[in-house]
Amino acid sequence: METGRVRNVVSKPRLDYAVFGSTAVVVFAFVGWGIVAPHSMRVATTSAMTWVTANMGWLYIVAASGFVVFVLVVAFTKYGRIPLGRDGEKPEYRTISWISMMFAAGMGIGLMFFGAYEPLLHYLQEPPGATVRTPPGTVGNHLPAAMATTMFHWGLHPWAMYALVGMVLGYSTYRKGRGQLLSAAFTPLLGSRRANGPAGKVIDGLAIVATLFGTVASLGLGALQIGSGLEAVNWVSSPSKMMLVAIIAVLTAAFVASAVSGVAKGIQWLSNINMVLALILAVFVFLVGPTVFILNVIPTTLGSYFDQIMAMAARSSATVDGAGEQWLAEQTIFYWAWWVSWTPFVGMFLAKISRGRTIREFVVGVMIVPSTVSLVWFAIFGGTAIRQQNEGANYRVGSAGDEEDLLFRVLDHLPLTGIASVLVMVLVAIFFVSGADSASLVMGTLSQRGAHEPSRWITVFWGVLTGGVALLLLVVGGGEGSADALTGVKQMAILAALPFVIVMIALGVSFVRDIRHDPLVTTSSAAKSLDANAVS
Repeated sequence: METGRVRNVVSKPRLDYAVFGSTAVVVFAFVGWGIVAPHSMRVATTSAMTWVTANMGWLYIVAASGFVVFVLVVAFTKYGRIPLGRDGEKPEYRTISWISMMFAAGMGIGLMFFGAYEPLLHYLQEPPGATVRTPPGTVGNHLPAAMATTMFHWGLHPWAMYALVGMVLGYSTYRKGRGQLLSAAFTPLLGSRRANGPAGKVIDGLAIVATLFGTVASLGLGALQIGSGLEAVNWVSSPSKMMLVAIIAVLTAAFVASAVSGVAKGIQWLSNINMVLALILAVFVFLVGPTVFILNVIPTTLGSYFDQIMAMAARSSATVDGAGEQWLAEQTIFYWAWWVSWTPFVGMFLAKISRGRTIREFVVGVMIVPSTVSLVWFAIFGGTAIRQQNEGANYRVGSAGDEEDLLFRVLDHLPLTGIASVLVMVLVAIFFVSGADSASLVMGTLSQRGAHEPSRWITVFWGVLTGGVALLLLVVGGGEGSADALTGVKQMAILAALPFVIVMIALGVSFVRDIRHDPLVTTSSAAKSLDANAVS
């Protein structure tokens, strides 16, 4: 019966006027506010972000580590063998395509933006409370702490957030036969009537808002880095805001075109291409850069990460001074909020491409494989930047515009600078397109009652609106510099993520209620009980 309803939704997508209308009104109101009173919007969002990071930072910190523990416990207990689909169902995508799609959607553009910058930042400006240092006497030489902190922000914690949402949605949709909606996964907790009623619509609306602003943040980062790349190859003298507007317009058109082509065509094709190009770039830097130094950085990073992970997870405003609190707001809390804002669409997309895999296979694939790739990526690009710094490159970090152009400055010290820089820009563009079209499809799915393939017009609507909000934040972000624009997109990612943290915690509770009654678990438990009675 449930399967029939799902088929009907897939074949004839129906617009959920409550979810779509209310969410669109909120976003349009925000856009209108920015156009009519940009200064007022800038002041309000800045004040709101300050309050959130000061008063709710603890929630992000506790929840992030809690999600890691939760998904690992589920995966490596008796529940791990439950499939995200029917018993015996085979995975829809090959493993290599599955990995490339989830990695591109999850954080590809962030790795391009922060790959060289973040390790160097923490190397020169040691994180508060760092416990692992190299021998004293060398100024700023904090390699273990720098690499451990980088992996803390990009390793198991963010991927556990994605795994939680993807695992729950995959189970609810493909195992239980419910609609492909976040609200449907709350049925065990809220009951079918409430999950399909106003409470469920609020949940789906919050997911759309978080998805939109999380995607906007990525679009802003991508536009800023492409602008810096155009300057690095001397195609422009200085990227203006109008140039950023043009870049966003082109990227928006590209990801909308990809999204309407569907997962199997557009997203899979782009993801596979991007994985090959990213591998070419990484191998190139590894071979022509400080190869032996990079090889030494990898075990140092891995060892420091696991040695410090508990201390880093416990770091809060209670253990640091005023400067440390600012560091937490700008680094750890921002990252946790950013990842949370991505979880609705990345989680739903992961569920969509992971049908037929077991929970254990899903969690291991989603957490371990991308974390390992991140380890190697940061060792290559961060290690190269750090080595160049030690050899006299004299890079600056922590100032306006440093994030988006550092990678190009690092490449400037290597052979084939122009070709490598163009490759970076192409990668950034495709990474964004492959991630943003996933987001557009997910927002369309949430707007059309869980449609597996949402109508093209609704996908185009959300894609164009995402580009419009990004344009607004870059134009009215404050001042004339790119750093002001970047601040604007970061602020909205943090604010949009706050209510969704609560949704994710409740989602975990609902999931526990669901899987405890899974036939595979109850049948196995009953069989063990019979065996025990027979022996006795």
